[in-house]
Amino acid sequence: MTSKLALSYLTVGAFSENSYVVGCSESGCGVLIDPGGEVPELLSMAADMGLEINEIWLTHAHLDHVLGLAEAVEKTGAPVWLHPEDRFLYDAAPQQGEAFGFPVGVLPKPAESLEAGQQLKLGGHSVEVLHVPGHSPGHVAFWFPGSRLLIAGDVLFAGSIGRTDLPGGSYETLMDTIRQVVVSLGDDVRVFPGHGDPTTVGAERRSNPFLVAG
Repeated sequence: MTSKLALSYLTVGAFSENSYVVGCSESGCGVLIDPGGEVPELLSMAADMGLEINEIWLTHAHLDHVLGLAEAVEKTGAPVWLHPEDRFLYDAAPQQGEAFGFPVGVLPKPAESLEAGQQLKLGGHSVEVLHVPGHSPGHVAFWFPGSRLLIAGDVLFAGSIGRTDLPGGSYETLMDTIRQVVVSLGDDVRVFPGHGDPTTVGAERRSNPFLVAG
């Protein structure tokens, strides 16, 4: 019998960022994705789901996705996974925080690198790392082919797309990423974004103004 993928999220902090708890219901292996705050609540959620947080995966290193990271590492001891092309943003988190009025200390050194096409295991579930630049150079998404779902970070939202006016952003790159990587996954794929409500590839392909216009 195939184990069920367990997934839940909290919308946290002043930036209304979605932080995800995902895991394998059979093995109890869990990951925390983009801990932007409210870490005790996220860990309580994981416990209620029967999951132990073994790793922390980052879609990218913008401030709103890492505000709770140091606390999450302290409480779980879990290693941090990050694409190396976002390391410059990660290292600049204290400066990002100062600019927005949020104190951020030096973040724990990432223990592992995420790369395009990398195959990860989450209990009985396979996860593919998709490199989806444009919002940031090292942005990745986590593709769960067995469950037909994508944890997309700030690439594609319900009715919108990620902003591209931050350091390392590129509108042209982001639109190419969405069309060539995300849309190609299929209309039935559920998209869980870094902000806002979940959507599907098909719904965005048909009605997202950025995709319809292009």
